[in-house]
Amino acid sequence: MNDNFNVDTIPISEEIKINFSKIINLLGENTDREGLEKTPLRAAKAMKFLTEGYEKDPIKILQSAMFSEDYNEMVIVKDIELYSLCEHHMLPFFGKAHIAYIPNGKIVGLSKIPRVVDVFSRRLQVQERLTEQILDCINVTLEPIGVGVVIEASHMCMMMRGVQKQNSTTTTSGFRGSFKDRDTRNEFLNLITSSLS
Repeated sequence: MNDNFNVDTIPISEEIKINFSKIINLLGENTDREGLEKTPLRAAKAMKFLTEGYEKDPIKILQSAMFSEDYNEMVIVKDIELYSLCEHHMLPFFGKAHIAYIPNGKIVGLSKIPRVVDVFSRRLQVQERLTEQILDCINVTLEPIGVGVVIEASHMCMMMRGVQKQNSTTTTSGFRGSFKDRDTRNEFLNLITSSLS
C-alpha cells in the first residue's frame, strides 16, 4: 500500500461519476437530495482506489528491492491483510495472505511482498486467480528454489446475498518448486498456523 496515497488526488473520469449517478437513480433514489448529492463522485473515487492495481506493475515493485544473498532457508511473510472485489458481483472479499519462498541467491525487501498482494487484489478478482498471480509473479521475478501462497478470505457475495452464510471462509493455495515436496509444504503450513510465542 502506498502510504502517501491520497484519495482526493485520484483523477476521476466524469463518465464513471455519471454512470454511478444513473445506477443510483435506476435503483429508485434521487441523487439531488442532500445525502446522495456527492455520492456518485465519492463512489467513483472509491472505485478508482479499489482498482488501482491495474495501473501498477508488481514485477517492477519486486525488482526495485532485490538483493544478492546466500541465505537459502524459508522466508515467510504471513497474515498480510488483503481487500479485493469479486468480479462476479463487485462485492468485497477480504482476508489474509501467507507467502513463503526459499531464496536462490536473491532476496527481496520484505515490504515488497505485501505490495504485490495489494497490486493484484486491487483489481476485479476471483480468489483462485489472485492466488496464482501472486505465486507466479514471485516465482518468475525472484526465481526462488520454491514459493508457496495460501489465502484465506471471506466473501461478501456469500455473506450478504445468495446462500447468506456468515461464517464461511475460502482457502486457496499454490506451490512451485521445492514447495511441491510434502515436507517443505508441511513446514510452511505448520508455521503459518502456529504461534511462535
